[in-house]
Amino acid sequence: MTNQNTLTFKKLARHFITAVTGKETEFTTGSIRKAIFMLSIPMILEMMMESIFAIVDIAYVSQVSVNAVATIGLTESVITLVYAVAIGLSMAATAVIARRIGEKDIHGARKAAVQAIILGIIVSVLVGIIGFLYAKEILGLMGAEQSLIDEGYGYTKLMIGGNITILLLFLINAIFRGAGDASIAMWTLVLSNGLNIILDPIFIFGWGPVPEYGVMGAAIATNIGRGTAVLFQLGILFFGWSRIKIAMKDIVLNLKVMFNLIKVSAGGIAQFLIGTSSWVFLMRIMSEFGSEVLAGYTIAIRVMLFTLMPSWGMSNAAATLVGQNLGAKRPERAETSVWKTGKYNAIFMGVVSVVYLLFAPEIVSWFNDNPVVIANGGLCLQIIAAGYIFYAYGMVVTQAFNGSGDTGTPTKINLVAFWLFQLPFAYLAAITFEYGAVGVFVAITLAEVLLAVIAMIWFKKGKWKKFEV
Repeated sequence: MTNQNTLTFKKLARHFITAVTGKETEFTTGSIRKAIFMLSIPMILEMMMESIFAIVDIAYVSQVSVNAVATIGLTESVITLVYAVAIGLSMAATAVIARRIGEKDIHGARKAAVQAIILGIIVSVLVGIIGFLYAKEILGLMGAEQSLIDEGYGYTKLMIGGNITILLLFLINAIFRGAGDASIAMWTLVLSNGLNIILDPIFIFGWGPVPEYGVMGAAIATNIGRGTAVLFQLGILFFGWSRIKIAMKDIVLNLKVMFNLIKVSAGGIAQFLIGTSSWVFLMRIMSEFGSEVLAGYTIAIRVMLFTLMPSWGMSNAAATLVGQNLGAKRPERAETSVWKTGKYNAIFMGVVSVVYLLFAPEIVSWFNDNPVVIANGGLCLQIIAAGYIFYAYGMVVTQAFNGSGDTGTPTKINLVAFWLFQLPFAYLAAITFEYGAVGVFVAITLAEVLLAVIAMIWFKKGKWKKFEV
């Protein structure tokens, strides 16, 4: 038995090394379990790097002030609108490129990659100008007190103004994932977030010759880290270290390909605008209960990212498998991949939910010792964790729709779950019936459960298998 365990461990170790080095590139034949493993491992590690940075970042900023933490919460609730565009474009890029790769059309994949990057640059420049010029006004609209605006507007200005680093980082990594080069996307995030973690304390607290910037230092570090990673991504694309190699002659407008991307991404952008704008309104409701409650909520959400990001990594693996297998005319293999990925994700999220239910207050106390912050942050974690197994399937199935190019279906599901249910429920429970922050936490959990149930029922109908991109 011991020898068998040793052999199994060695086999897993070999597969792990293969996954993180990107040596496996065929996902339309062979073992589905192995394909999920090969794609999921680098995607999980990629997302874990993002979530580790989120945790470290909030830990540093918590040492500045409660207002600094609340500034990040308010700013990120607005930046989620940028993420919506980034993720919407990314979903389109992954779906189209995965389909072209499955069809063995490398030239078509390359054209789609170029048009996606051009679209990303146009959008980010427009958003960046607005964010840089109107940072104070944006915080004011979010209900921030004047003291918070005075302390934190520099962070908001740099984060929204420098959103091109966020958008291109997401978008180019989506290109790599669609091509099956998940390990390259992972190493990009290692570089980006590694630099962020190193630079954060230098700019926040002012080490050596660097002045103390406070919460604005976190934005400086983030932009430097992400900007460096984007340059690394572009180097890979131009020097051909992935399956997609771009030459200078490829950098031209191709309206047919661009409009196809816009068509696919429109549903994705609408889908995530619905989801993320609901978070903006939830944050606005939370601001009614003061900076301490808002800080507890912000810390809880950052902690949640630590586990949701790996889960998102598995979901991205499902999207790539669906796109490539549909391109290879293997729809049944695509469907089996989704249900297996969902099962593995549910097991992972179930374990995490137990940890949060048992130790939530202690976890929040690592970041802030204010009793009100700890009480609200801990309660937020516990209530939301109660629905984690549903989230697991909801995330995987939703990404499976997106991987097929059917971004419209998840958009409709999000509309029902978030706008028609979550927001009215949160407002009524928190404000009208005076349950306070608890009403918001319960609304988040119930909405995610509703989303998962609707998504699974719709997925079983199988219409996504016939979607063309």
